[in-house]
Amino acid sequence: MEPAGRHALVTGGGRGIGASIAGALTGAGAVVTVVGRNTSLLAGIVAAGDAAGWVQADVTDTDSLATAVARAEAAQGPLAILVNNAGAAETAPLARTDRALWDRMLAVNLTSVFEAMRLVVPAMSVRGYGRVVNIASTAGLTGYPYVAAYVAAKHAVVGLTRALALEHAKSGVTINAVCPGFTGTDLLANSVASVASKSGRPAADILASYVRANPQGRLVLPTEVAAAVLFLCGPGSGAMTGQSIAVAGGEIL
Repeated sequence: MEPAGRHALVTGGGRGIGASIAGALTGAGAVVTVVGRNTSLLAGIVAAGDAAGWVQADVTDTDSLATAVARAEAAQGPLAILVNNAGAAETAPLARTDRALWDRMLAVNLTSVFEAMRLVVPAMSVRGYGRVVNIASTAGLTGYPYVAAYVAAKHAVVGLTRALALEHAKSGVTINAVCPGFTGTDLLANSVASVASKSGRPAADILASYVRANPQGRLVLPTEVAAAVLFLCGPGSGAMTGQSIAVAGGEIL
C-alpha cells in the first residue's frame, strides 16, 4: 500500500525529526496533519508545503490529544498512518532525578504514545489497514548515564510496540519503532546546553562526545530518520511489524 492519499498524523511535527517526517510523507502523497504545542511552528510547516494541516495539542494531556485526533479526522478523514514523534529529554543523575522529572519524562515519551495508539489503532484495525511508527531512540535499546527516566521511557516504548504489534498482527495494522541515535536537532542542542550548564564542560566537547558515539563519526540527519519511517509506511513493508530499527550509524548492532 502506498502512503499516497492516506491521512497521516505526526506528533511533535513542528520541527526536527517530526518536521522531516511530515515532509517525507507529504512528498509521498500522504495528507499530513502535524500536531504540537507551538502554533507558529506548525503553521510554518503547512506554509512550507510539508503538511496539509495542523492541530495544536499537548500530547501529555489526554483530553487535548483526543481533541486533536478528532479535529484532524474531521478535517482530513480517518487516520491510516500515525507517527508518535513527540518527545523530550532531561538530564540528571539518579540522586537528582526526583519524581516530578520522572513523571514528566514518562508522560511525554511513553504515556502519550500509549494514548495516541489507544485513540487510533482500534479504528485502524476495524478498517483493516494502518501503519504506526513510534519514534523511540537508541536509548530504547541500550543505556546512557544521567538520563535514566528517558531511557526507561524509551525502553518501554519498544516493549509497547512489540506487544501491540502482536496484538494486531492479523488486522492489517503494522506497529514498529524507529530508534535514532544522536541526531542533529533542537532536542540534541538543548541536551548539549543542559549538560554543559550542569557539568561546566565546554559545549563543543559534549557535542564531540555524541559524534564519537556514532561509528560513522557524525550526527544522524533528521531526513535519514524520516526515510526509515517512510519505508515502514510504504509498499513492501507489510511483513515488518514489532521491529525496532536503529538509525544510528552502527552504534547499535
